[in-house]
Order: sequence, then structure tokens, then C-alpha cells
Amino acid sequence: MDATPDAPAPRPAPARAPGRTPGDEAAPISEYAALGDGRSVALVSRFGSVDWLCLPAFDSAACFSRLLGTSDHGRWLLTVAHATDVRRRYLDDSFVLETTYTTPTGTAVVVDAMPMADGRADLVRRVECTDGTVEVRHEWVVRFGYGAIEPWVHRLTDDEGEPAIRAVAGPDALLLRGDRLPRPSDHRHRDEFTLAAGEAVDLALTWTPSWEPLPPRLSVPDRLDRTRVLWGLWARSAEYEGSYREAVVRSLLVLRLLTDVETGGIVAAATTSLPEDFGGERNWDYRYCWLRDAAMTLEALLEHGYREEATAWRDWLLRAVAGDPADLQIMYRVDGGRDLPERTLDHLPGYAGSRPVRVGNAAVGQVQNDVLGEVMCALELARQSGLPDSADSWSLQRHLVEELLTHWRDPDRGIWEVRGDPQHFTHSKVMSWAAVDRAVQAVEVHGLDGPVERWRAARDEIHADVLAHGWDEERGTFVQAYGAKHTDAALLQILQVGFLPPDDPRLRSTVAAVRADLEIAPGLLRRYPTSRTDDGLQGGEHAFLACSFWLADALARLDDVDESTALLDDLTALANDVGLLAEQYDPTGRRMAGNVPQALSHLALVRAVHSHDLALERAGLRHRVGRG
Repeated sequence: MDATPDAPAPRPAPARAPGRTPGDEAAPISEYAALGDGRSVALVSRFGSVDWLCLPAFDSAACFSRLLGTSDHGRWLLTVAHATDVRRRYLDDSFVLETTYTTPTGTAVVVDAMPMADGRADLVRRVECTDGTVEVRHEWVVRFGYGAIEPWVHRLTDDEGEPAIRAVAGPDALLLRGDRLPRPSDHRHRDEFTLAAGEAVDLALTWTPSWEPLPPRLSVPDRLDRTRVLWGLWARSAEYEGSYREAVVRSLLVLRLLTDVETGGIVAAATTSLPEDFGGERNWDYRYCWLRDAAMTLEALLEHGYREEATAWRDWLLRAVAGDPADLQIMYRVDGGRDLPERTLDHLPGYAGSRPVRVGNAAVGQVQNDVLGEVMCALELARQSGLPDSADSWSLQRHLVEELLTHWRDPDRGIWEVRGDPQHFTHSKVMSWAAVDRAVQAVEVHGLDGPVERWRAARDEIHADVLAHGWDEERGTFVQAYGAKHTDAALLQILQVGFLPPDDPRLRSTVAAVRADLEIAPGLLRRYPTSRTDDGLQGGEHAFLACSFWLADALARLDDVDESTALLDDLTALANDVGLLAEQYDPTGRRMAGNVPQALSHLALVRAVHSHDLALERAGLRHRVGRG
């Protein structure tokens, strides 16, 4: 509400029945671009609506939540009316977004970014007419608390004598400044104006704690330029000259985007509750740090020379898991916090009517025995990359391995976090083997101290157990869980961790079985058959992009170079126009599904291309430039 300084306190936004006003729904998932500053991420649609933004951190409550509701739940629109053509791109290797609108009367360019390295939580936007005249539409709707709280909004004059608009609710405040500010209209702020060639309007949004003084004004053009340069410098430090450069570098940038610059924590995605099953209940909050996903991200970054990020994440890990190894969680908050209670936001209708909308994640309490395997693989790669262990980091690893050896025989929830009964998942056992194997390597190769004889014996015991119970002789494949007859796509990781040598025929036959069970379109795999896996949920899901890239990775490791190349060509082409991937892809509806941008999809792309390039080298072939 617009108010004078003595206005009443903030009130909850009006209750609304679930559903949307026609025409007010969020855009298709593939039409969102991401902006970020290393602390949070904004999603902006093709037509200039910022529909998702959590400030000041990835896992803060959103102040713009149209993504999961309507414009009444908050959004920031800056667009050009009557556009007949809209094209957008990131400037160079950055997350500075340039959108060009062509209309019957002229052309305009909007540039958006979240400025970096200035200690602030800002989003800046610049609209400039480059030809003729254009009509600009501006709408600013702030709703704190994931769209539930309509703030107290008032106009003011800042310390520099310039006008501004401030929205306050509880601990949060948003300050809007610019060359032209919108006016209040029915619980939102709107403006429409005409720009002629050479004219521009700058706007800047700043989050602050509500009790702090107003921050100084900063130049929008200067901050756009600086942010573009900083991203570009980071991208240029990648040690990469192989195939699919555009897709690989953009994916590395996404992994950096999802890494907190202060804590080193790596979140799984920027959003919550984008559906795996449109209209269904498979909606999860991914704005947290899964040890598994973060460890795989670390491997992708290390393979491309990013050692500083590896050190930061290892330090984050030490802080997050400090304490009794028996209390290890599968995920943590960005700051290492352990409390992630899951609750539903019943005031939000959900994306495409997909409810419930969830924040927090109850999977935090699950036992997933594969997790330590991913962590130990990543830390072993760090050692191979020249990052020696500190006394604390190796002590932590030793204690975690010892704890694993007390319960690896127990059933667990597995990599897919099923909410049905625990099972003896083959993948979990293989990754338990990998954890112990990397501990053995740490002693044998790197000279660290540990009970290596006992670890070797445990490694052999786990290996024999998997071969005895996880292999189905009749089908000629490893299976999802002991006693099952079907596969799941996580079995493709058996090739990645070296459980068997790459020429073992059981690997090739398992890849074939996974494709037979789970391929729903050429190269596109489901994670598992939902009809045969007790995951505790209704409905199904679409192709899981990380698993599809794991297939390309597996084919490359099996030296099926032509097939790996063809699959990578097809998969990289599924990214949207600015190179982003969500969690899943619906080949029937030709649309993305699940949270976006998804770290697991992008890191699997990077690692699949890495395996592909190694396969090309083994075959004596030159790197090719794929469609990615």
C-alpha cells in the first residue's frame, strides 16, 4: 500500500482462492533468464518480468513470487509495448542480460543485472531507445514473505535530494530509485511512458534490513559494465579448449552463479516448487546445499582449473559437518545451518496449478549412504589437482569413513530421496565402495595416515556384496535395488567411479538395460520407473536431464564416440536461448520442467563433455565444435 510515514503496519496480502486470473500466469520455464550476484538469483521472463527474487540470500523468502502465483504475489515488470520481435542474450560470458525489443515504431534495449562485488543486494535495469520511438511499461509490485505480505510503501527524498520509493515489512526493506518512478495504483506501482532514440531510463532496486539507513546512489551504467567484466574475467580463467565450448562455459558460469561468494556453499537450484509433474505434487525446494550435488559441482570446476572454489567449498564442508560424524546430514543451508523444516505455502496456487508449494525440505532427515562417496571422490580429485589436505580436512574424512563403515549394510533412501520404505539401493552400495576406495587412495597415493589394511578389506567386502546382490544374471544388468528386476539411471555412475574397469562387459550391458527401461525419447532418460519404485508420491515425471547427460558420459567412457557426440548435440540443444537448463524436460510438450537453473543438469553437461573429449583423444581425433 502507498502510505505516509504514519501509515498502519504491514498487513497480510488479501487471501485468494488457489488459481490464476487468465493471462496472469508465469511464463514457460524455458523463457526465464537468470541474474545473480553470488548471493541470490533473480528470474526474468522473456518480456521483462522479474517473477522470482529472494533477497538477500538464495534461501531467503521471496519478494517477487509471481513464478508460483500471479502478479498479485509480486513482480517487477519493465517491458516495451507492442513488440513484434524480442531477442535476448547475455553480454559476453556474463549474467548481464540484454533484451532487444523491436516494435512497429522503433527499437529499444533493456539491460538487467545483479551487480557483483559491492557488498549490496541490488538489481539494476536500464531501458534505452535506440531507434524511432517506443512505449515502455513499468510495474512494481512488492510482496514479502513469498507473496503473503503487502508492505508499507512510501515515497521519500534520499540524502542526495533525489526521489525514491521504499517498501518495508518487518526486517525487510526494498528501495526503488531511478530516473522515472512509477505511481501508486491499486496496491501496486505503475508507469507508462514514451522514449525517443537516444533516451534512456535507469532504475535500481536495493534490499536492506529495514532498520538500516538508506545506502548511497550508485551509477547504473557503471555497475552494469563492472558486473559484465567481473563475470568475463572469471569465465576466461577456465582451462578449457575442447568441444561444445559455449555450452560448457555457460554451464560453468551457472555453477558459479549458484555458489555463495561469502560462505562457499553451492545450492542445487535457484527456485522452489517448479513442478516435475505439471499439476502434481512433485514440487521441491532446491535452494539448499546438497553435499552430493555440491561435490559433483566441485569435480566439474576442478576439471576446468577452478581451485579457489574447491578450497572455499572444502572450508564450507568442514564448518557445516563439524561435530559428531553420526550427525552428518545430506544437505544444509547456505550458511551451513542444519534446520530446514518443510512447510507448505497454501496462499500460493503453484506453477501451472502444481501444489503444494513447499519451502524447506524434509529429505534433510533421510539416510542416503551414497553421499559420502560423492564427497570423497571430489576431495580425492582436489588432491590430484594439487590441493593438499589440511590436518582438519583429512581428520574429518577419516571420521566420516569410519562412521560409514558402521552402517553401509543398512537400507537407505538413495540418491533419489524416495519417501517410501528404505531399500538396499545398488547405487548407494557402489558409492559406499567409492568412499572407502578414495580413502585407500589417500593413504596409498598421497601418503596420508589411516588404517589402510582395514579399509582395503572393507572395500573388498562392499565390492563383493554389490556383485552378489546388485547384479541380475538373468537380465544381465545391475539393478536398482537388491532383489529388483529393473534399473535406475543412477547405475550409470558405476562407470564414473571406477567400480569396474571400462572394458568389463557388465557395464555395457547395464547401459543397454538402463536405456531399455528408462529411455522415453532418444537419449532422454527418466530417473527410475515410478510405477515400480515406491517413492511415496502420486504421478510421474519427465526425462531427468542429468541422467541423460550421464548416458552421454557413459557412452564416451565406453568409447562409443559417435553415439556420445550425437547425444550431446541433441541434449545441449535443449538449453533455452540463453543457455540455461532446468531439472527435467518433457519431450511430448517440448518444455522444461522442475527447478531452474539446475546445478545437477549443468554439472552433468560439463562432465559428460569432459569424458567425450577424453574419448576423442583416445581415438586420436581432434576436438570438434558441437552444436552446443
